[in-house]
Amino acid sequence: MTPDWRPSPNFGARKGGAVPELIVLHYTAMESCDAACRTLCNPENEVSAHYLIGPDGHVIQMVEESQRAWHAGAGTWQGRGDVNSRSIGIEMSNTGFAPFAAPLFNSLEVLLRQIMTRWDIAASGIIAHSDFAPGRKIDPGKRFDWQRLARQGLAVWPRALEAAAPDMARFRAAAVSFGYPVDAEPEVLLASFRLRFNPTACGALCARDVALAEALTREFGIDQAGAGA
Repeated sequence: MTPDWRPSPNFGARKGGAVPELIVLHYTAMESCDAACRTLCNPENEVSAHYLIGPDGHVIQMVEESQRAWHAGAGTWQGRGDVNSRSIGIEMSNTGFAPFAAPLFNSLEVLLRQIMTRWDIAASGIIAHSDFAPGRKIDPGKRFDWQRLARQGLAVWPRALEAAAPDMARFRAAAVSFGYPVDAEPEVLLASFRLRFNPTACGALCARDVALAEALTREFGIDQAGAGA
């Protein structure tokens, strides 16, 4: 895949010698890909991404992968901030209210494989904007098919759920161990987690939320030096 190059002035050097270890997926929340591209390339907006994918599958690159694009904003993942310095950002042209177009998803899969190979990024490093910014961001939202990516090794999904009880302390500990921010309020954390892993759930914490989070911890969790305590 050779993206169309439309450079954005909104970038800088990665800080502290960081290299990409995450890929952050976004939706544009705009009516057209052209409008999104103009926004991401406008210096007055101070926002950008490395890539933008249109509904027709057309891929636009705006920032070199070695550089720090301004797509992530505030938030932490796996106990660390400055997600911009640690990640590559991919914007997908979608309003947030419609299914993701098949050509877009096909191009995303090709692009993810290429980026993961170039930077040796694990499937667990493919995350949602909402994952590290609970309460602030909701993209790529409930309509995004994370299980499709996981089936191809392009994201993670819990494989073996075990019996659990709807215990918020257990849920929070597991979600933080997987990578979610330790300082998120419990209900905000739950809403963010459900956007990705339990999108049909509503209401109070349920046993499935806890089972999903604990399975993720067993299979992909990290040690945040007591962050999940």
